[in-house]
Amino acid sequence: MVPATDPKLRVGLIQMSCSKDPNENHAKAEWKIREAAGRGAQIVCLQELFRTQYFCREESQEMFALAEPIPGPTTESLGRLARELKVVIIASIFERRAPGVYHNSAAIIGGDGELLGLYRKMHIPDDPLYYEKFYFTPGDLGFPAFDTPFGRIAVLICWDQWYPEAARAAALRGPAVLFYPTAIGWHPSEKERHGAAQLDAWRTIQRAHAIANGVYVAVANRTGYEGPPSNGIEFWGSSFIADPFGRVIAEASSGKEEVLTAECDTRLIDEVRRNWPFFRDRRIEAYAPLMERWLV
Repeated sequence: MVPATDPKLRVGLIQMSCSKDPNENHAKAEWKIREAAGRGAQIVCLQELFRTQYFCREESQEMFALAEPIPGPTTESLGRLARELKVVIIASIFERRAPGVYHNSAAIIGGDGELLGLYRKMHIPDDPLYYEKFYFTPGDLGFPAFDTPFGRIAVLICWDQWYPEAARAAALRGPAVLFYPTAIGWHPSEKERHGAAQLDAWRTIQRAHAIANGVYVAVANRTGYEGPPSNGIEFWGSSFIADPFGRVIAEASSGKEEVLTAECDTRLIDEVRRNWPFFRDRRIEAYAPLMERWLV
């Protein structure tokens, strides 16, 4: 891959609500990718599991029918679109790897329509309305980076965003942008008391990844309410892009569909890291305890 010659790259994030019809969601996503490309986006990131509603709200054997192989129908369709628009697309897909082995994966599709690579979600939650361990095998590809014509990127998925170890491991491979396809929101019973604090914590931890690693962070979350009135999830949207100093340079609303775009000047990465040389001052010989589950 020839390194990008333009220090500026333009990122697009798709924030949308999802119906129960995967084909309808896929068509909507493609339309919004076209909108992002029309606004100059070179790398477009879709939200987590964009083709469906967030089915992990319950444990149901029937939901496994939603999974597909990679490469497969979704990557082939998005590959044609990427080739037409000459953009890179990041697509979160329910991957059927083998009988009984499924992953929450992100396919990175190049501007020539070919599959550049794959990231499989490493951290799998198991919480009320987020029963992902029922569906997903933890990822086994580590924290790779991907070279695109517009710059090097890395991708993590949703629950990964709470782990500084994941952000650091990905950042050490030299990406300019960490992308986080996401599906997170409020439980109806918790929003009034805890909602503002939860949203603020979510934004803060990811801005901290940008600061600690001197990279851009781009987060694409879904919006809309899914599930029964008393026991569903109100996805809080609020997709955003933060620069290496942690400043939010673009942000979507919480309650409506949006196509978010922003320019990322990679020269800022070097400037920030010269002034805050966290990578220079890491004591890598002292970090072996991080390989242990607990130290007491």
